[in-house]
Amino acid sequence: MLFSAESLAQTQNITGKIIASNDVFGIHIMNISANKFTITDDDGTFIIPARLNDTITVSSVQYKSTQFVISDIIIQTQEVAINLEDDVNLLDQVTVGKILTGNLMSDVENSDVKRDINFYDVGIPGYTGPRKTISEQRLFEARSGSGLIPLNPIINWFSGRTKELKEQIEREEKNNAIDEAVAKFSELLFETNTLEASKQIEFFYFSADNPDFLPLSKTQNDIKMLQFLKDQLEAFKLQIEDD
Repeated sequence: MLFSAESLAQTQNITGKIIASNDVFGIHIMNISANKFTITDDDGTFIIPARLNDTITVSSVQYKSTQFVISDIIIQTQEVAINLEDDVNLLDQVTVGKILTGNLMSDVENSDVKRDINFYDVGIPGYTGPRKTISEQRLFEARSGSGLIPLNPIINWFSGRTKELKEQIEREEKNNAIDEAVAKFSELLFETNTLEASKQIEFFYFSADNPDFLPLSKTQNDIKMLQFLKDQLEAFKLQIEDD
């Protein structure tokens, strides 16, 4: 029972299938509880990470938007099927309340999803930060010391070791963020905005030079990162055209 409860609390990759009357490619699937998203492939299938009680939104221009909550059955089977109805526009129709448009950024901003409660909300102390990398541990040690006058930080500062470790950490963070962006967004970016293969990696390094790249990557907000990369792609294309 304990194993089952733990598995329900973990993030699972949910495989879904859209069932509709017409084209099912490119439908937006958004986990608005976790700020994760994907789109359907040619036959309407998709994979999205989710946990128990996450809210999933399905939106498209040609179909009525819908939402559903990840149940324990979906978590256990890791599968879900969604039936979509055609969206028929009627004249003189008045819509009250918030609507889903099919636009990723607009739909997320219009959602009422609230963040999960954590142990700080109920007064329980704890640590939620990431584990330090080897370079981060070395930097911590270089800055640490004991005694009335700690010598270790002073020696490392004069020798330049502290600065070298900080620069190494920054390089590692940027390279990891680039690798993650390549894995997550290459297919979505270059599906409609074609770019020759030899230039694609160069584009991601171009984007990483933007000071907003690394902070945005750390937020783990896929939707905002995709929009950022789309804007960067337009700038990158203009640059290579000028060259």
